[in-house]
Amino acid sequence: MCRSGELILIDSRAVINERAQLADDVTVGPFSIIGPDVTIGAGTVIGPHVVINGPTNIGRDNRIYQFSSIGEDPQDKKYASEVTRLEIGDRNVIREFVTMHRGTLQDRSLTQIGSDNLFMAYTHVAHDCVIGDHVIMANGASLAGHVHLCDHAILGGFTLVHQFTQIGQYSFSAMGSAITQDIPPFVMVGGRPTRPHGINSVGMERNGVSPEAVRQIRKAYKILYKMNLKLEDAIEEMEGMAGDSDELSTMVSFLRNVTRGILR
Repeated sequence: MCRSGELILIDSRAVINERAQLADDVTVGPFSIIGPDVTIGAGTVIGPHVVINGPTNIGRDNRIYQFSSIGEDPQDKKYASEVTRLEIGDRNVIREFVTMHRGTLQDRSLTQIGSDNLFMAYTHVAHDCVIGDHVIMANGASLAGHVHLCDHAILGGFTLVHQFTQIGQYSFSAMGSAITQDIPPFVMVGGRPTRPHGINSVGMERNGVSPEAVRQIRKAYKILYKMNLKLEDAIEEMEGMAGDSDELSTMVSFLRNVTRGILR
């Protein structure tokens, strides 16, 4: 347990295991519990009533709000107390009642979360998920095990994602979506049943994607969803127009590696 000089940053009512490693300026609120094999980087603030179990590595300048459960055992009946991990990057905001579980031996034994993400209240990240950077999960959104959520993806409130699903960068799901197949990059989905509804042009533009790239992605969307082509034929059409477009190349690469088919 570490403290920062004469300034007490760890509340006396918190419980910190002697095998936890906290940077000097980490703040821990009252009644929080930090278990063994937990590492927390500089500038991170842990609110009250937070439970963090290990092995878990948390980076710099994260903010974890009250009543969150981080690094708990996976909810997998095959799990038999093996040593698995959770890794969290930097500058993430983890709001109230968020749950994040460690990995399982059935995958890489690792749940991995990047940086600059926002996890709103009651969101859930299950075992073996991989989350990129600048992701937003709105209130109540939940990932089943082994989900890959790419950079800049946004999940609307109460979105549910089936296990082993991949969700591409800059994709967007509307409130209450049920995602059971892979979502290509840049695509918006919503409704019941959940279906594609165009591209996330606003999200792309806000993050500096060029108008030309947006135009190409819109054309690729039409090839993928409006021309009644088989997936392989649609991919070949998109490859022919990819050129030097990083965005279109990203979309083609994603489609080449889908695991559950795509939502169409």
